[in-house]
Amino acid sequence: MGDRTAELVAAHEQERPARQLSGRLKIGVWVIGGLLSVYALYVVFRPVEPTAYRMTFLAVALPLVFLCYSSGLGRRNGRPTVLDWALAALSLAVLVYPLTDMDAFIQRGSGVELTPLDITAGLLLTALLLEAVRRTVGWIFSAICVGFLIYAYFGTYLPIGWSISHPGFDLSQIVSQLYTGTEGFFGVPMQVAASYIILFTIYGAVLDYSGASKFFIDLSFAAFRKSRAAPGRTVTTAGFLLGTVSGSGVATTVSLGSVAWPVLKRAGYPKEPAGGILAASGIGAILSPPTLGAAAFIIAEYLGVSYLQVLIYATIPTLLYYLGIFLAIEVDSRRFGTHAVAVDAPRAGRLMLRFGYHFSSLILIVVLMAMERSAFQSVVIATGVAFLLSFLDPEHRMTPRRTGEALARGTLEVLPVTAVCAAAGIIVGVITQTGLGLNLSSIIVDVAAGNLILTTVLAGVAVMLLGLAVPVTASFIIAAVIIGPALTTLGVTPAEAYMFVFYYAVLSEVSPPTALSAVAAAAITGGNTYKTMMMTWRYTLPAFLVPFAFVLTPNGQALLGQGPFGLVVVMTVVSALAVAALAMATGGLAGWPERVLAAVAAVLLLFLDTVPIVAGLVFLALAAAVHLFRKRRTPA
Repeated sequence: MGDRTAELVAAHEQERPARQLSGRLKIGVWVIGGLLSVYALYVVFRPVEPTAYRMTFLAVALPLVFLCYSSGLGRRNGRPTVLDWALAALSLAVLVYPLTDMDAFIQRGSGVELTPLDITAGLLLTALLLEAVRRTVGWIFSAICVGFLIYAYFGTYLPIGWSISHPGFDLSQIVSQLYTGTEGFFGVPMQVAASYIILFTIYGAVLDYSGASKFFIDLSFAAFRKSRAAPGRTVTTAGFLLGTVSGSGVATTVSLGSVAWPVLKRAGYPKEPAGGILAASGIGAILSPPTLGAAAFIIAEYLGVSYLQVLIYATIPTLLYYLGIFLAIEVDSRRFGTHAVAVDAPRAGRLMLRFGYHFSSLILIVVLMAMERSAFQSVVIATGVAFLLSFLDPEHRMTPRRTGEALARGTLEVLPVTAVCAAAGIIVGVITQTGLGLNLSSIIVDVAAGNLILTTVLAGVAVMLLGLAVPVTASFIIAAVIIGPALTTLGVTPAEAYMFVFYYAVLSEVSPPTALSAVAAAAITGGNTYKTMMMTWRYTLPAFLVPFAFVLTPNGQALLGQGPFGLVVVMTVVSALAVAALAMATGGLAGWPERVLAAVAAVLLLFLDTVPIVAGLVFLALAAAVHLFRKRRTPA
């Protein structure tokens, strides 16, 4: 990644930029990071006690956070201060302490009174995690966690008639819940960070170091050569493929933009639509199988299903998402008069014959999970395959040095997520201890007067607003434990509820007024930021509407791949027609009468029931007929 690209990612990513370490310190940090990656890979095949593993993982990761991320009080890229080293040492101490006698520690947490040292260590770890989160993702999430702690301690002072009041808990009880329990720091979010996420970041790093990123971009440019819509389709395809390596919407947008913007500019795309394509393609990185964002792994744990099942849930919405982008690009290529661009790239066939092996590890992950291998073992085996296949390319073969760098990067890239997941245990633990989740869910349902449509609208708005302030993973965890139960109370299945929350948490990255991916894209193209946001919103519109379809409609579960095969196929086709109607309604080629008819058709089709579908098809046919009639009457 070039300096300019790294600067843009740092400026617009919700995660704060890490220090630029050098010398012996850099080597030491990379060695420790590499060893932690090796340990994570080892545990897949030689499991250890889960809580002990999570503590050990955090005992290495948390000190690295304080060494790699500045407090913001001095120079961002300066060497760690004495305070940073002290916090790193303290982190290690409070996490190694329970490991010295794990059985006794767990026993004390399950009913025996905690010792003063337990309480002190628990309080210190709480403070350290709040500071780690502030350094990596900003103060807002830390403030939210503090708010939950205040609520747990002072809940007894709330008016007794309030539904969210509770008897209150003292420090010993709170520490017991967070530090020694299974619903706190070392709960499901931390389990996901220390297993799924670290393994997939290692896999992504190995793919990148083995030349997969370059191959994916070259293949995308080679695959679409001649049509005027080819440049836009090329960028979208490249974004999808790069997402398997990056897993970050902003990082994919910036990495892609540095290569693709010159091509889009030569093709005749204005700055704002080009930025919209880049941002929409980048955000697809965390919406698309086989390597969805971190929140998808948490869904698998919360639902108690395999990660393969979550991939199945995401498959049809992903197809509809990219269909919407491709159709919008097709409309815009005519609207803006774009043209094909000659790109200096080998032919697609030659690239596939020479470097097509990069796809094999991606396919292998899905195949192994279909054969009932765990997601952990599947990704580790795929990582090994990607490592071995790298030797087919002399330029990108995984030498000992490159292997060490890839392992270290796997750990270093997961540090912010690890801090967020551990601190999210504060929220999950307090909600579980106080019963706040069910109380807030009841409030949401009451505000909506028990109406599922209004509840779903409120849920979508709440998740998006939350996502404007905190990273995707954090917003998903908070929303899942508060908003998820509100939806399930009204008859929505857990899978539908969690997938709805997932999509709206991700879409916060393209939602005004922050829209981080769109802001990053505008910085690359030099376009107007607000107009770029709105173009991005237009390209991603199907992703905002489809989640409502699988929550509100009688056959919506078919969009998650659930139900009879015939029903899944029919509902997918109907939804595709709805996406096409949306492209017509939001595009600038048709006149207002047919655009209004197309918008009505899209809404009716997304009801996914017989009568609305028939009505939607009638409106869509009318829109097409009006458009053809008006086009014939318009002089050439």
